[in-house]
Amino acid sequence: MNNGNYKIGVIGLGYVGLPLAVEFGKKFKVVGFDINKSRVAELNHGHDATLEVEDENLKQVLMARENSGLFLTTELDEIRSCNIYIVTVPTPIDEFKRPDLTPLVKASETVGKVISKGDIVIYESTVYPGATEEDCLPVIEKVSGLKFNFDFFAGYSPERINPGDKINTLLTIKKITSGSTPEIADVVDELYNSILLNGTHKASSIKVAEAAKVIENAQRDLNISFVNELALIFDRLGIDTNEVIDAAGTKWNFIKFRPGLVGGHCIGVDPYYLAFKAEAVGYHPDVIRSGRRVNDNMSQFVADKVIKLMIKKGLKILDSKVLLLGVTFKENCPDIRNTKVVDIVDALQDYGCQLDIYDPWANPVEVKHEYGIVTMEKNVDIYAKKYDAVILAVSHEQFGQIDFARLTNGSQSVIFDIKGYLPKHLVDGRL
Repeated sequence: MNNGNYKIGVIGLGYVGLPLAVEFGKKFKVVGFDINKSRVAELNHGHDATLEVEDENLKQVLMARENSGLFLTTELDEIRSCNIYIVTVPTPIDEFKRPDLTPLVKASETVGKVISKGDIVIYESTVYPGATEEDCLPVIEKVSGLKFNFDFFAGYSPERINPGDKINTLLTIKKITSGSTPEIADVVDELYNSILLNGTHKASSIKVAEAAKVIENAQRDLNISFVNELALIFDRLGIDTNEVIDAAGTKWNFIKFRPGLVGGHCIGVDPYYLAFKAEAVGYHPDVIRSGRRVNDNMSQFVADKVIKLMIKKGLKILDSKVLLLGVTFKENCPDIRNTKVVDIVDALQDYGCQLDIYDPWANPVEVKHEYGIVTMEKNVDIYAKKYDAVILAVSHEQFGQIDFARLTNGSQSVIFDIKGYLPKHLVDGRL
């Protein structure tokens, strides 16, 4: 280990784990492990459906070399020979918006079955402060029979993957690192610095690193909740929120956050982890909770606003034809995790609207499996019918080429732009 003789096992090959496994595979022997057999089979054929890793990049690292290369498997025994394990599984919330550590606990059990004396386990999954040492490592101890910080060691280096972002990638960001002892912190820091271009920030403890990660997204959540609340206020005052932000943005220190839906695997989830831990130690986080309430209610506000605009134009709501453009949680990526667009779908269906949902980035099979929602095929002719209302929910670049006049009945229809993506004169309303 002191000579950099690392064999790395990456557990979880999603948006976070795969890019990490690929980059480490260019320097070290890496085994990527995932329980999803179809995902591993697809990757072994050289294609990443998340589009986080280019196919050519993946294929090159899959070719084994003498001292490096990536091997992908669903077989647990294949990672038993590793001496560093990196856990990159999801940390979602349950139906009651409480942290769901099930994937993390199961991954810890997996590590416990294969870890040996002297090995290091590094967690990248976003958690509340204390989760690594209080919830995960005891599982490894129980399963393995080894003692933490005596037989095996730990680190925490939180992921900072931004799906669809080709500028702020794994290689170009600065990464936080930490270790369970000062010596292990140095090893973890050195390991990540071997692949990163902009270096690391070595935190003083695992808890500090955990806390730093969870507040990154809580801060963004609160900033967006503020402008979303402004949108609710300015809607009642008959003022265009985006015009207000543009005007205020002429001041040098004004930060131009925009109103919108807050979903995804991070911003819409992480504040609940921090709030859960705060309440566990006897503090009620009013600001964090109130921000979450505002952002969680924006989908209903959009649906209600569209219905009101339709009523003003004399449109019949029951069985009205509505086209929803976009179902992913953000633009120009296929990621549908925790997308708030589905809440708009539910609200409009409650009103009796007949919805068509079109997204050239989302996988219809995945959307159906995850949310029970049927979306249009990617090659469909979206101009085949006229719609009473069209809602631009996600600002995919392809939507800038749509001829909205061909989608609607002219001035008799409603066009609502959630993202402020379209020219103002084309729409009847926007956030």
